[in-house]
Order: sequence, then C-alpha cells, then structure tokens
Amino acid sequence: MTMIAARIASLALIPAAFAAAPALAQSAPDTAFRTTTFSLAAAGETLVAPDMATISLGVQTDDMTAAGALKANAAKMTQVMAVLRKAGIAERDIQTSNLNVNPQYVYEQNQPPRFNGYQVSNQVTVTVRDLARLGQALDATVAAGANTVGGISFGLQNPQAAEDAARMDAVKALQAKADLYARATGYRIVRLVNLGEGGGYAPAAPMPVFAMAKRDMAESSPIAGGELKVRIDVTATYEVSR
Repeated sequence: MTMIAARIASLALIPAAFAAAPALAQSAPDTAFRTTTFSLAAAGETLVAPDMATISLGVQTDDMTAAGALKANAAKMTQVMAVLRKAGIAERDIQTSNLNVNPQYVYEQNQPPRFNGYQVSNQVTVTVRDLARLGQALDATVAAGANTVGGISFGLQNPQAAEDAARMDAVKALQAKADLYARATGYRIVRLVNLGEGGGYAPAAPMPVFAMAKRDMAESSPIAGGELKVRIDVTATYEVSR
C-alpha cells in the first residue's frame, strides 16, 4: 500500500469512531433514578413567657412659635426621662426614635389656610427588662408629661433556649413523618441526606396603646405579657430503599 493510500484509510476510520460514541453514552447507566428519596417538612413550636417589653411613648406640645413649642417639649421630655431613670430604666434602653417640628394650619371652606402655630413631637423607644416595673414606669411617664403612647411589644432577651426547644420538637416531628411515610409505602429509611431550617424567634408586633391623660393612681396599670410562640421550620431529604 502506498503512503497516500494508507492516509486515506486512516481518515476513513475517524467517522466510525465518532459514530460509536453515542452508543457508548446510551449504554452508560442512568444514575438519576437509582436512589429513591422522601422530601419532607415539619415544624416545632414552644411557648415561653416574655422577659422584656418595648414601649414607644413621647411628648407632643403646641405653641405659636417653633421656639416656644420646642422649649415646652424639652421641659416635659426632660421630666419623662428623669422618671424613666428613677424607675430603673438604663440609659442604653432609652432611645429617641422620632423628633418632628410641624407648622399647623386651620382649613375652612372657601378660605385660605390659616396658620395656627407649631407642633413639636418627640418620641422615644424604651426597653423595659424587668416586667415587674412595666406598669409603674408607664404610669410614671404619663404623670410626668408623656401624652402619646404608640404601642407596646413583648420579647425575649435571649431566645436561644426557646429556639433550641422548638428545634428538638421540629426534628422529632420530621422523623415521625419520615417513619410514617416509610411504613405506608413499604420502604425503610436508609439515611438523612440533608436538613434545612427556617423560621426562628421574631419579636411580637407592637400592640396599640391609647394615649392616656395625666391622672393620679394608687397603683400601677396592670399589663399582662402572656406567652410568646417561637417556631422553627425544618425540611429534609431521606434516602429510602425496599
């Protein structure tokens, strides 16, 4: 065979080799369906009494001048701050959350707006870490001049223990569900493939509290914290076999 003929013969073999490739790919085992799995979800909840509360309260004053409204507001808010400290609230637990100075107008039909002075609103967010002081602190601030109370919410200073208890309940519920599905379908659980978590502790939404007029009280206002629900959601994939 001449050299030219040998080269032609070798080139003729190349398409045959490539043509055989799909056949080899088709003969490879399809691993996508070799394992049967259960994908399941469950949740765990725990109820716990709150050990802290957050209150939004403030002072609103009016005057014909901005300076007058600010001065009156500052005097009352100073009294409110002093009362909070006297009630055992730490400096770090008192935070100014809103301060507004707004002109006020009177609107009458077929008349241009009539200027009616300024209104100053100073709002603070207070964290109460001893709930036994909550009612007393709230009453004392109102007596000192706080005339707006935006809301109150209860929470946990350290939610870790409550979250862990909810996790344990969630995993137990998940395992029970996996065992139930295995019995119902004739499979057995081989192993846990993956585990995911969602949810967790979230502070409760503030409950509205109406503004209270200044009054003399023989005892503090009763305020009940109730219970908080801490929920953990889990998802998992289990490998199963016959």
